[in-house]
Amino acid sequence: MLRLQTPLPDRYRDASADQLDEMIGTAKASLGQRLFILGHHYQRDEVMKWADARGDSYRLSVLAQERPDAEYIVFCGVHFMAESADVLTADHQAVILPDLNAGCSMADMADIDEVTEAWESLSAVTDTDRLVPITYMNSSAALKAFVGEHGGAVCTSTNARQILEWAFTRGDKVLFFPDQHLGRNTGIAMGYSHEDMRVWNPRFELGGLSEQECKESTFLLWKGHCSVHQRFSPAHVATFRAEHPDGIVIAHPECSHEVCSIADEVGSTDYIIKAVANAPVGSTIAIGTEIHLVNRLAAETPDKTIVSLDPLVCPCSTMFRIDGPHLAWVLENLVAGKVINQITVDPGTTEWARVALQRMLDVTEAGLASASVPL
Repeated sequence: MLRLQTPLPDRYRDASADQLDEMIGTAKASLGQRLFILGHHYQRDEVMKWADARGDSYRLSVLAQERPDAEYIVFCGVHFMAESADVLTADHQAVILPDLNAGCSMADMADIDEVTEAWESLSAVTDTDRLVPITYMNSSAALKAFVGEHGGAVCTSTNARQILEWAFTRGDKVLFFPDQHLGRNTGIAMGYSHEDMRVWNPRFELGGLSEQECKESTFLLWKGHCSVHQRFSPAHVATFRAEHPDGIVIAHPECSHEVCSIADEVGSTDYIIKAVANAPVGSTIAIGTEIHLVNRLAAETPDKTIVSLDPLVCPCSTMFRIDGPHLAWVLENLVAGKVINQITVDPGTTEWARVALQRMLDVTEAGLASASVPL
């Protein structure tokens, strides 16, 4: 989804890196404790160095919630992350996304109209009282609200197994969106098979499935994916292992099952960071995830060799759109008393999205199952 971003004034577009650093540093110092800058793991180094906190999208939103003294939450991430932060923070806090075109193609693969239509279609052929909707964190606030209102919950790549095990205490079937790979990888790690799963394609009537398939499937996986993680292939793993027989392959669970099933370790961005830290000194590690995180880990871990699993990696053009000029622009406007690019979620959506997020938090804290995804 393309959102309308105001063109930057020449002052920011033409500024040098040093000039931008001076603008950002001066504005940040002026705003003091009123400002809290969040940096998602996949962001550019030029903005990450200004972040007060790094992390995945949900952790950062919770950190923002825990900083009620911060009037301005500047989220260096993407649109759905800023929405989650607005859902969780107080009314007096303004959540700001420096570039409105910063988005996630996966999140845009499922929208509220498509999911509502899918639910209505399924209700005609199966008992939706036993169907639990689960949305990945990488989704709009509207979809989080949908699962909240329909008895479901949100999940992250870290706690997907816990959330799915919780779902099966409430029903015998799940509708999982928007990422089919996270749903498939987690379900197989739980002991289910490919035969228990069907892909729901929103472009076709009844998702392209028969009534019998809808009734018999335990997992209905939305036809969505991450364009970056889907690029990694078993051939990449084979090539790396041929060159580095003792090397370690770590994959994100948004990768295909064919990749995850032969990786040495599989886990979320936070898991990957910890796995790199825990690897023996001198290790050679290939990581199947977004290139900015891989490069940052390589720079910050000089005692290990860290490379991308795909040597011809294609970075996500929307995930890391936020740059120094946009950050300087929003911060200097805040100093001048002008809030721009504020992300707001309407009260009704906020109410139900918060329910779905709270369910996730409650389930995770209860520790109903292992948080890992051992494939």
